[in-house]
Amino acid sequence: MDPNILGIIVIGTLFLFLFSGMPIAFGLGVPSILFMIFFLDKAQFELTAMVVFEGVNDFGLLAIPLFILMGAIVAVTPAGSDLYEGINKWVHKLPGGLAISNVLACGLFSALCGSSPATAAAIGTMGIPEMKKRGYPESLAAGAIVGGGSLGNLIPPGIVQIVYGLATQTSIGKLFIGSVFPGIIVTIMMCIWVAFYSLWVRRRVAKGKADLNKDSGKEFYGDVFYTWGERIKGIGKVTPFLLLIVFLLIVLYGGYATPSEAAGVCAIATFVMVILIYRLKSFKSYRDIMEMTIKESTMIMLIIAISFLFTTLLTKLYITQSITASLVGWEFSKLGLMVMVNVFLLILGCLLPPVAIVLIACPILHPVILAYGFDPVWFGVIITINMEVGMITPPFGLNLFVVKGIAPEIPLYRVLIGAAPFAVCLLLGIVLCYIWPELILWLPNKMITR
Repeated sequence: MDPNILGIIVIGTLFLFLFSGMPIAFGLGVPSILFMIFFLDKAQFELTAMVVFEGVNDFGLLAIPLFILMGAIVAVTPAGSDLYEGINKWVHKLPGGLAISNVLACGLFSALCGSSPATAAAIGTMGIPEMKKRGYPESLAAGAIVGGGSLGNLIPPGIVQIVYGLATQTSIGKLFIGSVFPGIIVTIMMCIWVAFYSLWVRRRVAKGKADLNKDSGKEFYGDVFYTWGERIKGIGKVTPFLLLIVFLLIVLYGGYATPSEAAGVCAIATFVMVILIYRLKSFKSYRDIMEMTIKESTMIMLIIAISFLFTTLLTKLYITQSITASLVGWEFSKLGLMVMVNVFLLILGCLLPPVAIVLIACPILHPVILAYGFDPVWFGVIITINMEVGMITPPFGLNLFVVKGIAPEIPLYRVLIGAAPFAVCLLLGIVLCYIWPELILWLPNKMITR
């Protein structure tokens, strides 16, 4: 059978299983095993267990549970609330200052976490009730958390970057550093949108075209005042965590440690800091931290292990090689190829979680990207931004459901309206990174890697 036709059948069957509702790992594994039985010889099928084992027998994967552990520690303790309260006392005078502080808190939390849903849940649990109490429109309150949460994978360290690096043998350290400028730029664009929208709403209220209760929303109008002492005290507790982020970037940028080594040191340092700062004594807190870490890590690692079966199947049946040859033979322009790839990934991002998409698509797309002369680090960051768009768009955008779970009283259509401008900010980030690749590549090209 022609490999291209066989590839369509294999990928079509894969999506059929994935959309059946079964867990992602089994949705990858069952069709892979079935096609191995019918199209490969017995000797290759008997290597299935070894392929799965080798898929996770990689020291680089250790970074995933360690970074998840860092995020869980901050999420379970009051560190997340202190982070966002400390920022709010400095930016509250800006239009939409509390929403901006939530976006910035999400960005900083992302640097300790690496997970979009975890970021949205940790900051949104505190941020949404506070914004509603202080007179912020529901769509803005929900959108700031949905959009800010999408920074979870973009701002390093990110789980998507780790998985992409391992799947394509690309330097994870360079992927982390390459994400710094795009992450900052997207965060700034989100804050600008919040300020612009808040000014627009204020003017509508002033003209009587909108109705907001000014008495219960003083902070939305910038009427709350914090002394310099309160501002400095507010930022004091989170300063150690900010220094930890700086330390993480320095050791990665300087080539002093691998991502796994840096993750191990930072995870232990985070544990020590929350014990010293918050006097963490409750057994329940430690149990919650470990449960969160184990559940999310196990899910991701199982998907990674089983995905190697699917990758092996594509290679053994010459599907990857055939699709690569076909795409190169069609002679798309570089812009045409990137538009097609990004639209394809955006569609997948609305239907599947990022880790699954990277593990399914990269074995096919990576050789094509190299053939067209694109830098794999640059493309890895583009994919990361693209995946974050999928996290905040229907029908299966996970951040939407996280926020809806936090604030069930906010209608879903308001959540979607609030999230849409933040998705546009991410898409603009992709455009800017295509026009100026140096936004991604300048720092990695200066970097010493290990």
